[in-house]
Amino acid sequence: MLRLFNIDNGMLKEQTPHEDLLKKAVDAATWIDAHDPSDNERAQLQEFLHTTLPESDDVEEIESSARYFVDNIGIHVRSLFLAQSEGRHHTSTVAFILQNERLITLREGNLADFRLFRLRARRGQVMAHSPQELLIIMLEQKVENLADALEDIHRKLEDVSFIVLEVVDSDLEDAIDQLAKLEDSNGKIRLCLMDTQRSISFLQRHLRHHAGLQETAREIMRDVDTLMSHTTFLFDKINFLMDSTQGFINITQNKIIKIFSIAAVVFLPPTLVASIYGMNFQYMPELNIKLGYPGALGLMVLVGIAPYWFFKRKGWL
Repeated sequence: MLRLFNIDNGMLKEQTPHEDLLKKAVDAATWIDAHDPSDNERAQLQEFLHTTLPESDDVEEIESSARYFVDNIGIHVRSLFLAQSEGRHHTSTVAFILQNERLITLREGNLADFRLFRLRARRGQVMAHSPQELLIIMLEQKVENLADALEDIHRKLEDVSFIVLEVVDSDLEDAIDQLAKLEDSNGKIRLCLMDTQRSISFLQRHLRHHAGLQETAREIMRDVDTLMSHTTFLFDKINFLMDSTQGFINITQNKIIKIFSIAAVVFLPPTLVASIYGMNFQYMPELNIKLGYPGALGLMVLVGIAPYWFFKRKGWL
């Protein structure tokens, strides 16, 4: 799907041209958003712009030289964005091609950042004067959304912390599952922040003549540095809660093993007595004693109580 946007009097507005006027609209568009473009749309866009659009495999490459570079087409930036599906976070790469008169974005999947950006544009809340400023605004909004995601993780982590450290007989296995998901999400956010750092640094070097954008870029970098520190704090807290949860699970298991161990020690002497009097030798004096059977039972009870009393006195129980 192709979405076209123009800047009109410093305001970003979405265009819905008729099919017959598509080529003219593409030529005049300030921002072309190619969202999961079909083969036909990709071919049309390449023909209109005389530009080769990157393939999915090229977009996902991780080396810096393949993610940030300049050629005769324009300035290329491949930036990681945070996405969410089925309750789990994942990352999706968006290809930006910045030219003098337009910005082209090529992406797959639904990203909340772009939905929000389109909604803000429809409400007249996106003010920009150039494609360069538009790209910086997108990255600024990306950082704001990552900050919101970190705040959400922090709130969830506080809930898990209460369950682990305060609630008696809580479901610790479920807590471990939640902590694992939060750790994964925090890692994805940190990865997006690191990628944004590299993107902004690259753009600063190639937008030196835009003084206003340089100041905005420096503010974004300061925000990213702050958020990076916060992700480190969350990692430490998650690791602490994970260790605490595993420790509580081990304590519970040790209590169970302790009960079995005490039971084994308590029943060992009576078992020995019962084994002795279970022998079938011909000459066993106790067989002729009238009170031999109750005496043997009493002896088993006595030797069973003795270890329990000894452990109790030592404070081991």
